[in-house]
Amino acid sequence: MAGNGTVAERNGRLSLADFKASVSEWAQRIEVQPKEIHIRQMRNKWASVSTNGRLSFNAELLEMEKRYRDYVIVHELVHMKVPNHGKLFKSLMFAFLPKWESLAGQLGVRESAASSA
Repeated sequence: MAGNGTVAERNGRLSLADFKASVSEWAQRIEVQPKEIHIRQMRNKWASVSTNGRLSFNAELLEMEKRYRDYVIVHELVHMKVPNHGKLFKSLMFAFLPKWESLAGQLGVRESAASSA
């Protein structure tokens, strides 16, 4: 995939504006409307979503490859439709990111009906 991405992404760090644009693009595809998008330091997780539509993402995502950012973004946006990791959640993940399970494993995320990313 060399040559894809913004100048900032090719230089090793995605800008905050480009990250938020990516979240907005995915939100449109998934047909959800986040109220707020925040980037902050997080110790134990990649992201979270509140019931009122506030998305918080780990600042480390700005340094990561697009495929991992996309996984985390899609995961949180799908939670805006489905609050758990049940069959519907997994079906939507497969619809938007067919290789999501592999990406989750590479990030060290364990998906189960009882866990959250």
